[in-house]
Amino acid sequence: MKVPFPQAQGPIPTLAFDPELSPGARNAVNVCLRVQPAEKVTLITDEATKEIAASLVREIERVGSPYRSWILEELAERPLTDLPAEILDDLETSQVSIFAVQAQTNELRSRMQMTDVVNRRKIRHAHMVNINHRIMLEGMRADYLKVDRIGTKVLEKVRSARRIRAKTLAGTDLVADLNPHYRWLKTSGIISPDKWGNLPGGEVFTTPGEVNGTFVIDGVVGDWLCAKFGDLRQTPLTIRVQGNRLMEAESKNQELRDEFWRYTHTDENSDRVGEFAIGTNVELKDVIGEILQDEKYPGVHIAFGNPYGVHTGADWFSATHIDVVGRDFDIWVDDEEIMQRGQFLLGL
Repeated sequence: MKVPFPQAQGPIPTLAFDPELSPGARNAVNVCLRVQPAEKVTLITDEATKEIAASLVREIERVGSPYRSWILEELAERPLTDLPAEILDDLETSQVSIFAVQAQTNELRSRMQMTDVVNRRKIRHAHMVNINHRIMLEGMRADYLKVDRIGTKVLEKVRSARRIRAKTLAGTDLVADLNPHYRWLKTSGIISPDKWGNLPGGEVFTTPGEVNGTFVIDGVVGDWLCAKFGDLRQTPLTIRVQGNRLMEAESKNQELRDEFWRYTHTDENSDRVGEFAIGTNVELKDVIGEILQDEKYPGVHIAFGNPYGVHTGADWFSATHIDVVGRDFDIWVDDEEIMQRGQFLLGL
């Protein structure tokens, strides 16, 4: 039986939603965002995601917070060139925001316009790009207090490290030399005004000083390519990075290789490693072919393009950002092994 949806304060229509969505929605609103009755919430969704948005709105209404909801297609054509001005204006008056939308080709610019406001106004923002029913039933049901404790432990290890090495049996052998002037951040699902976070949460990341080596991407690639190509276990993409730049990319799936290569050569820094991260959501059991959840899977992932310099301190920029995820990592922080075959060795 589906739960009837009450009248929304915004364009989300009255509809029924699967009650199985409620535990994940409750986790998002009450645990991750800690929404308070006196705080205003902006919720942005689209036609494809409005059932999940309905479950989130129900939890916001239970808290008693004022809110405004928006469906992108009612304001502009997709793919978006820019985020509609009405939404940007509404964000200016909110303390909390949620972005639950399916990514479309070349919409990163509009999302960056949104996060510019989020960063400037220090809004507690949940970024739920490509959220779907399965993720709501899996990653969004995690114990985020536990994930936060693990993230804190990893952060303690990497914060003063000079080098991290990552290897897999599939052939990954990657070394990241770290820049002591760049900050590490923990996005564990517990979202603060200092750094907006993806949900599901669970990663520790920085901008690396320099990355070199081979990465066998047998998990997923990010952004809109993820929806197109999904889980890459059977057709991995193998890349070589030298001096922090993407030098080669090979795959039996030539279409995947070509589209990835084009995206990572959009601007002068699109092929530059802007993010080096360790996934810390130990409640995820495997990659599922959904970047929003898979980048939190325990192991290493990197991203080419935008280094989120406002948070890490990196002084360069790119208009693109694409994550790549592998499986079953061994990780060394300086000389200490902290992960073996995807399992943390931290006495947790």
